[in-house]
Amino acid sequence: MALNPRQQAMLHHVREHGSLKTEALAAQFGTTLQTIRRDVQRLTETGAMERFHGGVRAIDSSTRNTTYTQRQRTHAEAKQRIARTVAAAIPPGASLFMNIGTTVEAVASELLHHADLRVITNNLHVARTLTANPQCEVLMAGGTVRHEDLGVVGEAALSFIRQFKVDIGLIGISGIDADGTLRDFDMREVMVARAIVEQSRQVWLVADHSKFGRAAMIEMAPLKALHTLFTDAPLAPDFESLLRDQAVRCVVAPAKDMSSDTPN
Repeated sequence: MALNPRQQAMLHHVREHGSLKTEALAAQFGTTLQTIRRDVQRLTETGAMERFHGGVRAIDSSTRNTTYTQRQRTHAEAKQRIARTVAAAIPPGASLFMNIGTTVEAVASELLHHADLRVITNNLHVARTLTANPQCEVLMAGGTVRHEDLGVVGEAALSFIRQFKVDIGLIGISGIDADGTLRDFDMREVMVARAIVEQSRQVWLVADHSKFGRAAMIEMAPLKALHTLFTDAPLAPDFESLLRDQAVRCVVAPAKDMSSDTPN
């Protein structure tokens, strides 16, 4: 099915950002919501995009993640807001696991002035960032280093993680199913994440709005494994209901910088 130049540009724009609200597309392309909805209909018919409530997302493979560079760029501002909110909730003297993921890495950048932290990680980016904080003790898991994102996986990483019991397991995820199942792409990464969940007194998930309903092949954990979900936008009613049913607390990062406030 042939696309006109605006539709081609729209597809490129959505792929670059991962997902966008319909209103944002109308503003970007200087046209009406009605026109955007017709364009979205055409693009969904091609199989290039899919709708979600209030917006559209590029269709990903359920078997392969986007590149690390793409993940860094996608929703960077939202991830930073989540990171500030999470950092404000972490008390001095806490012990943490921090796993693989660009939102988890954003949190690390917000912890540079926290006092008396102990962080255990399988993410070389997190370790490198936090070594700049002299009041943070960093313990780095050994194992196989993934070339693309410097995540450390494998049996050695699993054995290392299982030696500890920490206050907070801070994890990222690639996708959250409609039933709340947390999903990812790499079995080796999933195995380490499961160990983090098992060895944490509380599990905090950081996930921007694009992760909800995103397809990924491997189940990591059920929603009930979480204590708190940090995200950047209000949830759809179905997800709100799921969280209530599973007694999972949800914290939505404020739209403006309120990093001095601790979320309730």
